[in-house]
Amino acid sequence: MPDISTPNLDYGNMVEAWDINDALMGGTLYMRQLGESYLPRWPNEEIDAYKKRLGAATLLPAYEETISQNNGRVFAEPVKLSDETPDQIVEICKNVDMAGNRLEVWAQEFFRMASQYGLSHALVDYPRVDAEAVKTKAQEKKSGARPYVTLINPRQVIGWDSKVQNGSVVLTELRIKEIIVEKGDDFSQKKVEQIRYMTPGKVQIYRKSTGNDGASVWSVHEEWNTSRSDITLVTLYTKRTGFMCGSPPLLNLAMLNIKHWQSQSEQDNILHVARVPILSVYGLAEGQELTIGASTATRFDDRSRQGIEYTEHTGNAIGAGKTSIEDLEQQMRQAGAKLLRAENTSTKSVDQTNEERMQEHSPLYTMANSLEDALDNVLQIMADWLGLPEGGNVDVRTELEAAEQTINAPAAMAIQSLRQGGDIRPIDAVRALQSLRIIDPDAKPELVIDELNNLAPNMAGGPNGNGQ
Repeated sequence: MPDISTPNLDYGNMVEAWDINDALMGGTLYMRQLGESYLPRWPNEEIDAYKKRLGAATLLPAYEETISQNNGRVFAEPVKLSDETPDQIVEICKNVDMAGNRLEVWAQEFFRMASQYGLSHALVDYPRVDAEAVKTKAQEKKSGARPYVTLINPRQVIGWDSKVQNGSVVLTELRIKEIIVEKGDDFSQKKVEQIRYMTPGKVQIYRKSTGNDGASVWSVHEEWNTSRSDITLVTLYTKRTGFMCGSPPLLNLAMLNIKHWQSQSEQDNILHVARVPILSVYGLAEGQELTIGASTATRFDDRSRQGIEYTEHTGNAIGAGKTSIEDLEQQMRQAGAKLLRAENTSTKSVDQTNEERMQEHSPLYTMANSLEDALDNVLQIMADWLGLPEGGNVDVRTELEAAEQTINAPAAMAIQSLRQGGDIRPIDAVRALQSLRIIDPDAKPELVIDELNNLAPNMAGGPNGNGQ
């Protein structure tokens, strides 16, 4: 019978791909624990032989390393807050999750998780305060209460509901499954499963309890009201398939990595068999025994009727298996590099893939832009908690942007010439310079123009140094 723990139908559709991701990210030891899930047992293969083959299998960490490399490309430089970011928000970003992590460190894990699952969630929360003890802003500040962000694995978000409001889809219900650790007697600890059920303005915690009939049921363990009229969840998508739904963007690479795990096991097994030649003895008299070794000799009466020989593998299957694995690794390289290409319909050589940088408008670059937007939303919700009008902006410096830090002088001169000739408006000139990153891209053009028009006079007699 459905209850508070029953996942949405869309949740069940995403789990299969997430299982593949978790298996590969767990490495060789976890893949061995999963056994026949990803390394099938051959027909008529004895269980002991299978366990030995499984125990010798090793995983090529292509999927895990590709995600790490892409994370490095996106975070080529430290995350930067805009000049308009309030001081309170800047201070919060030094310990953004109340667990000692700076915004830069937390953002990398936020993006990594989205790269693995296709989406990840950030819950912006505020500590519960005693309404009787804390009645003013000064008392609240003294208590140390301030907003913070919690990273939510998409596996935890088992249910949600939404509605269209002012042209946008907004959350109206959210269910998050959590595991917390509580202290027991005699210094023991126990894990407790609970579900956080959130609606605008209210939070309920459900835990299992024993009903009147002795059955285990979910019931409200704790509840409280909040000052929010919305659910403060920010979702980062790297491959969106629907509202609150996603798919691993490198799923094709993951499937190839699973295939490599299986093929490598078969190749190792055939190498083990081929390396041991089979000894054949013919022409022995009934009951005759032979001692085979480096320090022994064997006597036969008739060479034409008696003898010993070794039968060895020709090696053809080994060569074919090696070629197959090399082809598979080439496919994995191409699948892993697809996020770097602006057009994914064509494949490139390994050398091209290794030499190219992250191209502008490639899927990975688009993901980085989505990350910036998500972090901006996190800061804005924090600002709302604090009663601030603006939360500021975050600039994520990708590999492409770090490589393009040199000023495009011809383009800048062309913009200046057009501006002096009156062919473009000042705001258009500022926007063009922002695209070249000569002016901060996150700055508001109107504020930039206002600052330029109100510069203090300099030694040359004018605000711009030319006496005008």
